[in-house]
Amino acid sequence: MSKQINVALIGNPNTGKTSVFNALTGLNQKVGNYPGITVEKKEGICKLPRGVKAHVIDLPGTYSLNASSLDENVVIELLLNKNDKDFPDIAVVVSDVENLKRNLLIFTQIKDLQIPTILVINMADRMSYKGISLDIDYLEEQFQTKVALISTRKKQGLENLKQLIANYKEIPATPCLDLSDIDKPYFDALKKAFPNQLNYKLWLVITQDVNFGKTDRNEIDAITSFKTKTKGDLKRLQQRETIKRYQYINNILKKGLTIDASQAKDLRAKLDKILTHKIWGYVIFFFILLTIFQAIYDWSSIPMDWIDGAFASLSEWVKTTLPAGAFTNLLAEGIISGLGGIVIFIPQIAFLFLFIAILEESGYMSRVVFLMDRVMRRFGLSGKSVVPLISGTACAIPAIMATRNIESWKERLITILVTPFTTCSARLPVYLIIISLVIPEGRFLGLGYQALTLMLLYLLGFASAVISAYILNKILKIKNKSFFVVEMPNYKLPLLKNVALTVIEKTKSFIFGAGKIILAISIVLWFLASYGPGENFNNAEEIITTKNASNNLSEEELQQKIASHKLEHSFIGIAGHAIEPAIRPLGYDWKIGIAIVSSFAAREVFVGTLATIYSVGNDDEDTIKNRMAKEVNPVLGGPLFTLASGVSLLLFYAFAMQCMSTLAVVKRETNSWKWPIWQLVIMTLIAYITALIAFQLLK
Repeated sequence: MSKQINVALIGNPNTGKTSVFNALTGLNQKVGNYPGITVEKKEGICKLPRGVKAHVIDLPGTYSLNASSLDENVVIELLLNKNDKDFPDIAVVVSDVENLKRNLLIFTQIKDLQIPTILVINMADRMSYKGISLDIDYLEEQFQTKVALISTRKKQGLENLKQLIANYKEIPATPCLDLSDIDKPYFDALKKAFPNQLNYKLWLVITQDVNFGKTDRNEIDAITSFKTKTKGDLKRLQQRETIKRYQYINNILKKGLTIDASQAKDLRAKLDKILTHKIWGYVIFFFILLTIFQAIYDWSSIPMDWIDGAFASLSEWVKTTLPAGAFTNLLAEGIISGLGGIVIFIPQIAFLFLFIAILEESGYMSRVVFLMDRVMRRFGLSGKSVVPLISGTACAIPAIMATRNIESWKERLITILVTPFTTCSARLPVYLIIISLVIPEGRFLGLGYQALTLMLLYLLGFASAVISAYILNKILKIKNKSFFVVEMPNYKLPLLKNVALTVIEKTKSFIFGAGKIILAISIVLWFLASYGPGENFNNAEEIITTKNASNNLSEEELQQKIASHKLEHSFIGIAGHAIEPAIRPLGYDWKIGIAIVSSFAAREVFVGTLATIYSVGNDDEDTIKNRMAKEVNPVLGGPLFTLASGVSLLLFYAFAMQCMSTLAVVKRETNSWKWPIWQLVIMTLIAYITALIAFQLLK
């Protein structure tokens, strides 16, 4: 049996490279990040003929080996470093039959590195539709390689491709062309200085600003110091290289590729006119988004309610079945509740990525990016930022994960940092109970004050995100080589397999990446709420029973009062009392302080915490609202919840980073605790100052 071989999948964006990867590896794949950077790494195992196994790595999409972004650097670093464990035995360059000329540029570059390379021409099922015919034998002869004509949609040619990969030793590693004549004296001097090195590899090392890992640093430093030309001269030589390559490609395609324009049946131009129109394009996109997010709310609420109920029942079953004690409580209220806090997000994440995958697979997402880029770029964002920002209205967690397709690290980081400002569905329970308590029920221009307040909170969130992005763009000193290049792929029906694999991988990524951090913080919060120092906590049952001996309380009411007393004197209750002096200027008391601290687990916990504090038997909002309405301000007298304190609390939750799950995802996506900590501190300061001003002006 042969050893496992390394296969590198390479190609331009939107050539169907991911479809080829999915067709080869199926579910035998995993997604992670390259060590030390946030570029996504996809790899999988493919079973080949004669029991051979291939380790397939799906490299980020790139137009050439002249790297201009972090993900393109990954491609060139691997191809120039033979010491890398993933260095390919065979490179598979995936091209699109309709854009073959452009796709062949990177193919010729990889061939010139003398790496055995197979040319895959994808979407063969569209050839007759577009009037395209290919002379495969001629292309193989001229490019000195094997050509695999495939259609992932029709599952054609895939077995032949596997056979070619298995027989990779038969693929010639001869280069396509000799570049030395673009500046013969320079390349002759380069060859003389490094006689044992491949000339084209030397050229790439000199012109690229990349990290070559375990490669001999002395050797690399010696090569990169061979810069007898200025940056401008090297750029001009790169342009000459590109021109020479296209001349070579054109000469081959004159005979190898023919297009009968009379057969082409193209609806694309007509659709583009409508979908990228300066008015109708935005209107159509707005209605598509409305439909998507309404569907996410409607569809995810059923499984989320079921998950919520299932974990509550499991927790109750553990409490009644296992012996009473600290371990049972940890299991029931800490671990199971923590797991529930992870699993409950799965429906929203799965549905959001289902829709995003469908939009990307169909080719529409590229039109959205093109449409929105002209607006977003003014604020330091990318056109691709619009999807995460609007996705944030469902949940910030999948929204932040959706930033991965933003090439520029600066634009991606800004999008990650500002997305939590958008009003997510978890804020709704907080908003609804406070609005119903402090905003009157009158109408303005036919719209209720309460509905208008809710709409203004949504608009405020989006405006905050955009303004923050503008400020961050000015402040962050991150080198940003951002060129707006977007591939406009053909419209096509999404492949069900690709969509399903995308949803599975993104959901798994959340569960195993952010999930462990959420679980850990949940257990810490449970401990702080379940234990406390001193007699007041330890003798809570005796104190409350004695205090209410003459009140004829039911067992449920008595237990609720005991729970309320314990929470007040727990570690988290002490924290609530400790922060009371700081939050009193905002119009809050220690009870709201506890709710704010405990809702760090998730914003919607605010309502449940208030139910416990106010000794309400369940989380019914009307009951809690009645208790809240009777609360008295300990300093000013009168009701605690007034227009001033209510608006203050609404604004605090509108701006505060009050969600540990989001922080966990930000840490995972940025590979650093620095950014989530800055995010937490700055958003909390903005929330505090805004709430303070609102209360002091309105009280």
